[in-house]
Amino acid sequence: MSAQLSGKVALVTGSTSGIGLGVAEGLAAAGAHVVLNGFGEWQPAAERVRAAGAAHGVRVGYHGADLSKVAEVEALLAHAQAEFGRVDVLVNNAGIQHVAPVEAFPVERWDAVLAINLSAAFHTTRLVLPGMRARNWGRILNVASVHGLVASAKKAAYVAAKHGLLGLTKVTALETARTGVTCNALCPGWVLTPLVQKQVDARAAGDGVDVEAAREALLSEKQPSAAFVTPGQLAALALFLCSDAASEVRGVAWNMDGGWTAQ
Repeated sequence: MSAQLSGKVALVTGSTSGIGLGVAEGLAAAGAHVVLNGFGEWQPAAERVRAAGAAHGVRVGYHGADLSKVAEVEALLAHAQAEFGRVDVLVNNAGIQHVAPVEAFPVERWDAVLAINLSAAFHTTRLVLPGMRARNWGRILNVASVHGLVASAKKAAYVAAKHGLLGLTKVTALETARTGVTCNALCPGWVLTPLVQKQVDARAAGDGVDVEAAREALLSEKQPSAAFVTPGQLAALALFLCSDAASEVRGVAWNMDGGWTAQ
């Protein structure tokens, strides 16, 4: 699939680390210019993405929008439009997590998880769709989760948001079904991202075990393969969904979960 996205422009939210960075690198390697977004140090991520696309001379931009704020989402899309002229591939990856029982779930954390994991994807989608329709080509990829398909205790906001993201994916796919725009969702199981590493560290501390033992325990409970999905594997799936071969893959929730949902 080398250079299949040559000249296209991709916006990947939550792309300074983890899944988002892996997907951004994959898109750049396929020739797409990339706009990164996320918190923390972004220059190392930009260098990695630039290196991945060096053979195609890709450009890499960055905007640090806080996706919990509608005005900043709009500023992010305005930046992409001003700097790159359009957005051809939108990857809604940004996400946060909070773990607590429903009756003890802090209201402000519920609001924050829903804002970043679900509402931000709605806002980016509504803003890119007019241009994609006008060009009759676009790819919208929503990074949901296995938790968009099944639930886990103490993750009410995350599970609700990811289930909602799959609903948004299906509606967007239906509304663009007779166009060159597609919308699909990626549903990974455990991926060793910074978000998951925090859960591993908390488990290690709570159980009084080392980090490696905590990782093994986390995997064994849910993921039959006992192996983490990698950002590179998800990037390869994203590239397939961006390809002409996937032009009739519409509204799909594609799980890559080591057998989690097969149980």
